[in-house]
Amino acid sequence: MGWLEGKVALITGGGSGIGRALVERFLEEGASVGVLERSSENVRSLKEQFGDQIVALQGDVTLLEDNERAVAETVQAFGKLDTFIGNAGIFDFFATLPNLPKEKIDQTFDQVFGVNVKGPLYGAKAALPELLKTHGNIVFTVSNAAFYPAGGGPLYTASKHAVLGLVRELAYELAPKIRVNGVAPGGTLTNLSGPAALEQDTLTNSSIEGIEDLMKGTNPLHIVPSPRDHTGAYVLLASNQQSMAMTGVVINSDGGLGVRGFDTVAGGEDL
Repeated sequence: MGWLEGKVALITGGGSGIGRALVERFLEEGASVGVLERSSENVRSLKEQFGDQIVALQGDVTLLEDNERAVAETVQAFGKLDTFIGNAGIFDFFATLPNLPKEKIDQTFDQVFGVNVKGPLYGAKAALPELLKTHGNIVFTVSNAAFYPAGGGPLYTASKHAVLGLVRELAYELAPKIRVNGVAPGGTLTNLSGPAALEQDTLTNSSIEGIEDLMKGTNPLHIVPSPRDHTGAYVLLASNQQSMAMTGVVINSDGGLGVRGFDTVAGGEDL
């Protein structure tokens, strides 16, 4: 029997990367899963692979009504909701402030913060009534960029600091009925894309030249984790039985960045 036997989870951005790995892992642990995913192609792939084990919807996490629809259809299919995982995100491909075109900052800010901050906030708002019924929990995907510089550019880094703030504030506001925690993955090879305003929406972080060496060189374990390598932390936090005393916690799944930080300092190179 898995740790999530009989539970129901809703995962945003569940069509690829860490989100897709979470869908697979949660099903293995005995959960039923709803997915809100932007890509219609990924939605079709999820349905083909998992059939009626999941409910997969195409939608936009930056729209409250799409989050509400995902909650409603997940509950209609499986009868309840125990866990909301705010996982959908976009990257800024290390776009530094000196290199950000001033005419694109406004739109880029809205796109990055829309997905990375408004998305989990809207998801939590939509899931709240159902989670209150089950004394459920929320898990947000944070990032090593919420704790250390050089995990992205200023927009991505600031957005992930904001997600860390959501974890702490919502853990305070929703206690004692709902636990709120986060997982902060380090560098992971996925197809995480960027904002359209910077013409990065067709890029993926795994396509960055030398990215594997960069990831290995900035963590003490010298590893490049797969998406699945992070899923155990989410399973732990989603299980009320296994983590009943944990709220406001972020598990750093980053190869040990916190014990050493980064070897090199890039500050000023673009000035």
